[in-house]
Amino acid sequence: MTKRDAKLRPTDAELEILNVLWQRGASTVRDVHQEISRVKPTAGYTTVLKTMQIMAEKNLVRRDESQRAHVYEARLAREQTQRQLIGDLLDRAFDGSATKLVMQALSAKKASAEELSTIRDMLDEFERGGGKS
Repeated sequence: MTKRDAKLRPTDAELEILNVLWQRGASTVRDVHQEISRVKPTAGYTTVLKTMQIMAEKNLVRRDESQRAHVYEARLAREQTQRQLIGDLLDRAFDGSATKLVMQALSAKKASAEELSTIRDMLDEFERGGGKS
């Protein structure tokens, strides 16, 4: 992982904000704070503001400053960020082994029959050469 990639890896607090932005789309700090406050009533507005400012500096979000209330949006799609995080975890914790990662994931939390069926379908698709790498 390059220094640039590490810089783009969101912290837990940043990921929480990104989840709100992915769900809501472009939003003001007030919008994001209100959403986070529903789950974390103690979340401070200034903390959310400062975190979003840092995220803009790290290029995790875009900031539209054309209006009085700045509007933020995630720079990358949820799936791209998830792929980066999984890739980092795969390298750091599982020596690059997808097998080890999947086995640990399945042993950590019981998958439903529907989830297992989806996983089988995805594996079949990968074997046919249609899966993403």
